[in-house]
Amino acid sequence: MAVSLDNKLVVAISSRALFNFEEENRVFERGNDRAYVELQRQRLDVPAAPGVAFSLVHKLLAFNTPEVQRVEVVVLSRNDPVSGMRVFRSCKAHGLASVQRGVFTQGRNPFGYLRPLGAHLFLSANEDDVRHALSLGFPAARVLTESVQAGDENPTEVRIAFDGDAVLFSDEAERIYQAEGLDAFQRHETDNAALPLPDGPFKPLLAALHRLQQTEATGMRIRTALVTARSAPAHERAIQTLMSWNIAVDEAMFLGGLSKGAFLREFEPDFFFDDQTGHVQSAAAHVPSGHVNSGISNEPR
Repeated sequence: MAVSLDNKLVVAISSRALFNFEEENRVFERGNDRAYVELQRQRLDVPAAPGVAFSLVHKLLAFNTPEVQRVEVVVLSRNDPVSGMRVFRSCKAHGLASVQRGVFTQGRNPFGYLRPLGAHLFLSANEDDVRHALSLGFPAARVLTESVQAGDENPTEVRIAFDGDAVLFSDEAERIYQAEGLDAFQRHETDNAALPLPDGPFKPLLAALHRLQQTEATGMRIRTALVTARSAPAHERAIQTLMSWNIAVDEAMFLGGLSKGAFLREFEPDFFFDDQTGHVQSAAAHVPSGHVNSGISNEPR
């Protein structure tokens, strides 16, 4: 019987998102590919330090049991095969031995392989790869490698925080806000409170997490949060949209323009997704963060 990834949560992740390869990457960015490969070869038996998305991956894999594999993590990287050896050895050294699949393209665009994987999430430090993945319809975010790493206070919970507009939802309302201002935005959202917002790029991930959340046999659970600049009365349309999807989030923060960083620090997510670079950069000082290159805020001006 053929092996299948059907009915699993599939996370595709680059080597720099999973491990701290920043020193090696600086050698690569100087244009010396040969020196980069040689450095990785010299360090084959030196486990790389955990990267920004390590905690997220480690906790998601804890949903697997010997009997049932619910989560699949695949390394999808522009790295060369030699560097791939180090990635897998680092996985084993850090207790991620169940990460056994990887695609290493040696500089070529890797995002096309998201299709055969059926990925629910792609995390990469490469902005172009993330942009192309989103254009193909896959939830994807550029990992801010300078982000603070997740804490270890919640070992049995995967905590994930999402912005709303242009992330979970479409940027329909955000376009009105940017074109006509806050008052027009509030009127529009109040008038359409009962009309669900169109899907955003990360709805498939939230739906997949919702399915995984029904699993309790492993002792792990998922806690999600909506962290948005919306405030009352515009909050109603966001909640109504989630209700129309039959998906509930555990926490919702309607901050009305307040800085998200301090609130995220209290929530302690393993990862936070937002479409606006300012919000992501602010959040990265407190929690692992990723930029979703989606919506009007990311269009060329």
